Amino acid sequence: MITTQALRDSRVEHPPLICILGPTASGKTSNAIQLAQSIDGEIVSVDSRQIYRQMSIGTAKPTKTERAMVRHHLIDCADVDQPFSAADFQRLADLAIQDIRQRGRSVLLVGGSGLYFRGLVDGLFRGPGADPEVREQLRREAEKHGNQRLHRRLEVVDAKTAAKVHPNDLVRVVRALEVYQLSGQPISAFQQTWQCPARYPFQAYAIEMDRQILYQRIEARVDQMIAQGWIDEVRTLLAGGYSRFASAMRSFGYKQLIDYLDQEIDLDFAVQQIKQQTRRYAKRQLTWFRREPRIKWVGRDQLLSGESIRLYSHSCKSGN
Repeated sequence: MITTQALRDSRVEHPPLICILGPTASGKTSNAIQLAQSIDGEIVSVDSRQIYRQMSIGTAKPTKTERAMVRHHLIDCADVDQPFSAADFQRLADLAIQDIRQRGRSVLLVGGSGLYFRGLVDGLFRGPGADPEVREQLRREAEKHGNQRLHRRLEVVDAKTAAKVHPNDLVRVVRALEVYQLSGQPISAFQQTWQCPARYPFQAYAIEMDRQILYQRIEARVDQMIAQGWIDEVRTLLAGGYSRFASAMRSFGYKQLIDYLDQEIDLDFAVQQIKQQTRRYAKRQLTWFRREPRIKWVGRDQLLSGESIRLYSHSCKSGN
């Protein structure tokens, strides 16, 4: 366990974490690998799905070749049917950062999960913990009646959160309803009092990219993942006894391919739905990261040259 004192010491003894954040398919992995090689760094994945050992193609994990080029942490650290929370991520990420720093190397946080990122650098807000029974009840209700029904309920109990969360962002809708059901208070009330001191100093970057180019990259990557054997990956998961109702299996892409294998929809429709939901997810990610003033948006060449990092480091030191 990383103590508060150890975190304070790390702020004094170590340089800031370098964070490469942004939406899915924006080129974070390839760019981060090149940057890590140039600064003798290792990567801590900030991805809420690459944690699962049995899900590789559909989560766009770094390849074996890429992981051989730069060491990655927090990939393949949980089974598909294993509960895994932001608190679990924080604990394992703290250990990985400590390990990397003890070996004298730089730390790069790379991924697209805003919740995991903020939970690591700022801490987790003081709200009720997860209740598997409540979550399963809510998820089954969404499965039966649709996501919109849960979102409408959220609008009644926490209009502020409902206005920020898309109805199809089932993870956040379920969490918000769970917090209200367990505490009687809206999650937005807890978040208003979320004023933890920063756990780590950091420099965060995202790669500037035209929205239409990003969407084209998303669609091309979905086609590539299908060609690489994504359907077989899903078939193997089901054959291995993993429930289609497991939280990880309800991720977009996996859910549609399960429906295809169950002959509920055809493959073309499944692929179209995956592409559409991934574009929507990327849009939500962009909205989240654009609202974070501590992220510096840079061109790919700036990032790889290290120019932006040197300039940003200087501005942080000078107080600008």
